[in-house]
Amino acid sequence: MSVSIDPAVAASLRGFEVPEKLGFGSVMAPVMFRATCQDGVWSGGELVPYAPLSLDPAAKVLHYAQSCFEGMKAYRTAGGVSLFRPERNAHRMAYSAERLCMPAVPEPLFMDGVKTVSAYCANLIPANSGESLYLRPFLIGTQPDLSVSASTSYEFYVIASPSEAYHAGNMRVWVERDDARAAVGGTGDAKVGGNYAASLQSIARLKKRGFDQSLWLNPGNRHTVDELSGMNFFAVMDGELHTPALNGSILEGVTRESLLMLAREQGYTVHERDIDIDDLMALVRSGTCSEAFACGTAAIISPISVLGDGNGLYELSAAPGPVAERLRSALLDIQEGRSEDAFGWMVPVDMVNLD
Repeated sequence: MSVSIDPAVAASLRGFEVPEKLGFGSVMAPVMFRATCQDGVWSGGELVPYAPLSLDPAAKVLHYAQSCFEGMKAYRTAGGVSLFRPERNAHRMAYSAERLCMPAVPEPLFMDGVKTVSAYCANLIPANSGESLYLRPFLIGTQPDLSVSASTSYEFYVIASPSEAYHAGNMRVWVERDDARAAVGGTGDAKVGGNYAASLQSIARLKKRGFDQSLWLNPGNRHTVDELSGMNFFAVMDGELHTPALNGSILEGVTRESLLMLAREQGYTVHERDIDIDDLMALVRSGTCSEAFACGTAAIISPISVLGDGNGLYELSAAPGPVAERLRSALLDIQEGRSEDAFGWMVPVDMVNLD
């Protein structure tokens, strides 16, 4: 890897202790990767101690939300450390950057970033199943200029957090029938910060009602299911797996795609289709829809125990259900090296000697 390593990195790592209680994304690794882009020309990458960023108050990211990011994980396996489908994250980040008129991070630079951070943080990766080193690559526009235009300067970072799964246990999900987090023709299928900002008000309201996440409806018709604020949605109906079809306002989740491939391999009938929310509620009430779950890199798979809205509460008969449990086990077995990686998803990371 053609990455510059700051001499202070070794000391930062030696002085870091992983706390017993991790949570998700709250414990930050003591190093980070960075690279810059000026007028379309990228610098080389460097690994430096984790530290606050220095931004001009007029930086485009602060005013016009030129910011996109990815979520991915490094796993401890018997053979060392591996990344799960990192090329998919690199491609999706390039798509998100293009949507915000930002230069794509070259894939070799992206891979240098995630592999370097994973290699130097190998000893920080938790050993318990379901835990990992969560990686957050992100790209921001830094030009100090208040004109409404794309930045000419950018900074790319990769930070990391030894973490538990994002949401452990069953979830109570509220159907958001009033607000929308994305627009038709907007940025719903890109991983940009503004999508998540648009979801926060709904989340604040539903938490007061005792719920965990919002289930968003399609912004064009307001009656078919899209996704949760940070996860894709699945339902099991008569033993078959159903998930909303990609439609321009749903993020194309790497975990979603992987579960669809695993489900087909395991013999499940899979449907990618429009799911009407009122039909879904009726099927939950009748028991035809026996389980539902959300999936994402951070959460892996989170079973849904209750769907609720202004019309009442709808309890799922199985939470966690057998389909969700089987798929979760199959995915983790591949990620954590307990079963054959028949899909070629895992990418090994070359280790470094920190002595």
